Amino acid sequence: MMAGEPRITCCVFAWDEVATLQRVVEAQLAALERLGVPHELLIIDDGSTDGTAEAADRLAAGHPVVRVIHHEQNRGLGGVYRTGFFAARGTFVTFFPADGQFPAAILERFYPLVESWDFVLGNLPERRDQLLGALLGRVERVLYRVICGPMPRLEGVFIFRRAVLERLPLRSTGRAWTVVWELILRAERSGCRMAPCEITLLPRTHGASKVNNLRNITANLRQLLALRRLLDD
Repeated sequence: MMAGEPRITCCVFAWDEVATLQRVVEAQLAALERLGVPHELLIIDDGSTDGTAEAADRLAAGHPVVRVIHHEQNRGLGGVYRTGFFAARGTFVTFFPADGQFPAAILERFYPLVESWDFVLGNLPERRDQLLGALLGRVERVLYRVICGPMPRLEGVFIFRRAVLERLPLRSTGRAWTVVWELILRAERSGCRMAPCEITLLPRTHGASKVNNLRNITANLRQLLALRRLLDD
């Protein structure tokens, strides 16, 4: 590895998160510094219209390790992950939302593990708040297993070796995060080593969740049915 080449790429994705973006990016940068390895932070602005794009550009201007990619229109989680998969330069790649719900300290738990594994998958403890969201998430996981069979447990954030992308074709399209499940399922079936890691989830301080709702879960399930056909080809 050449001097300065990133060991880890942290992708921070944002859709109208101007209220939290700077705080999240600065926390992630501090965590990356504590790791003591070359790194980069890639902000993926997913078609924001609230000032997030301008805030992202200011952060990149102030930090040499920060890059920004702007989507002209909102592409959803699927578009965000595909952009990060293509643009990341690090040996290891991770994704964090800019809403601040996943603390930057998770990076410091992930990195030592992923040195010995191909994937480290975040797992949340059982939640007793927001009962509707928790119930929807549980039902979604059951339906995923019914459609695709046994699946690794993943809730929220993860880190993986970027080299895996070079040997696993990803064919999923669309806005949902089905492309992540395609990556993980293809990787598991090809023999990649996966480790769980318990993580924490913080309450949102601004706005409402754009992920854990019936509309997104329905879209995810439709795309998962399409993924099942892709995996069977």
